[in-house]
Amino acid sequence: MAEQMKRPEPDLGEQTRVRREKLAELQAAGEDPFQLTRFDWDSTSRQIKENFDALEGKPVKVAGRLMSKRGMGKVSFCDLQDKDGRIQLYARQDEMDEAVYKKFKKFDIGDIVGVDGEVFRTQRGEMSVRAKNITLLSKSLLPLPEKFHGLQDKELRYRQRYVDLMVNPDVKNNFLIRSKFIQFMRRYLDDMGYIEVETPVLNTLAGGAAARPFVTHHNTLDIDMYMRIATELPLKRLIVGGMDRVYEIGRIFRNEGMDPKHNPEFTTVELYQAYTDFHGMMDIAEGILSGAAKEILGSYQVEWLGQQIDLTPGWRRLTMVDAVREYAGVDFAAISDDAEAVAAAKAIGVELAETADKTWGNALYACFDQRVEEKLIQPTFITMYPVEVSPLTKRSPADPRLTERFELFVCHSELANAYSELNDPIDQRRRFEKQAELRDRGDDETEMLDEDFLTALEYGMPPTGGMGMGIDRCVMLLTGADTIRDVILFPTMKPLD
Repeated sequence: MAEQMKRPEPDLGEQTRVRREKLAELQAAGEDPFQLTRFDWDSTSRQIKENFDALEGKPVKVAGRLMSKRGMGKVSFCDLQDKDGRIQLYARQDEMDEAVYKKFKKFDIGDIVGVDGEVFRTQRGEMSVRAKNITLLSKSLLPLPEKFHGLQDKELRYRQRYVDLMVNPDVKNNFLIRSKFIQFMRRYLDDMGYIEVETPVLNTLAGGAAARPFVTHHNTLDIDMYMRIATELPLKRLIVGGMDRVYEIGRIFRNEGMDPKHNPEFTTVELYQAYTDFHGMMDIAEGILSGAAKEILGSYQVEWLGQQIDLTPGWRRLTMVDAVREYAGVDFAAISDDAEAVAAAKAIGVELAETADKTWGNALYACFDQRVEEKLIQPTFITMYPVEVSPLTKRSPADPRLTERFELFVCHSELANAYSELNDPIDQRRRFEKQAELRDRGDDETEMLDEDFLTALEYGMPPTGGMGMGIDRCVMLLTGADTIRDVILFPTMKPLD
């Protein structure tokens, strides 16, 4: 009966079958590569090439994956790929133990090896390692794909990022730049006296952003909890508590659609500084992005989405009213009546969302969103947002219909969002209640009323500037990537049947 229920062996390809047979032979001979635990390499491909004159003729130990094998008989050439790149291996039978060379000849492309050898230059001038001993450290049972690049293979590349990194060396560069950008950002903020903190990923309320949350269940407490959609409210509680400069780099989760700019989980930095305002946040945003470009890329000039972008400091700062006047031809500064504002928006083909109140502020924002944003190519700070779309932002003393808020746009993409934070608990309660009304009308991307946060504000929060910056989009800019999936190692994918 057990035999009848045994699953059939998978249909292995010829190459895979041969590789498994080779592994079985090694194991039968007591040479199972998977039993080896370490190999103490001392050099990488880059180190050898950058220090070739000093290392030529010297012994080295390198380790990595065999990416190619060529040659016949008693001489073989291989490309070894390690964490830094590739270097050529030169293996000659009469310079190695004969038994070791024969075993090496059976190695496959994709196998991971450790090499003891000597640095030298071939007759053709290529920097190489002359192998004295080669140890099989791990057997590759699947052959590397011959063609794993190009648009037709994007889906497979994202699903099998490990193979993508193996066979497309340029892919790794995106993630090296990502790492360097985060390092630069941390150093920039640390040098300003900020403290890096951590706040909860699971919350009983989803707040700090207008977004639909993911819901999970806590079995012990028997309550539903939300995966965070922002880190804003916990961080501002810390400002109340006297931690005057805080930031968090962390994963955010939003139950929203996927497109070249959106992934359901993504990374942001949020930072809050007491005794400053949104102008202070503008200076920081500009300093981080322009400084990172100069340090990592060596230039303020980058190409993104087919546009040449100039990140030289001194970016344009434009109010939303001025932007709509310049790019859409409607002067909301000359309009005071709600009905007139809505009519002006409709006159240029702009419609307000069904759940939105028909107000001057919503009409202004709709005009910007539908007619202006797509035209912002060079770095531009759009400032002074309507209060209707800024529930956590301090009102402008000059015009209470507007708030002291900016968003940073580069190549019609939002990269950062910042406020002069609302610290009036009475005004904050009214805005939360307005958001709750919209939620009752069916808008599930509105703020939830957070009583504990209101309590924190009632103890007193100093004037504060705060900002959220999308790390993934910033890395897209610095790498020239046209989709967020190219800068997230493991993007969300629909499961295969």
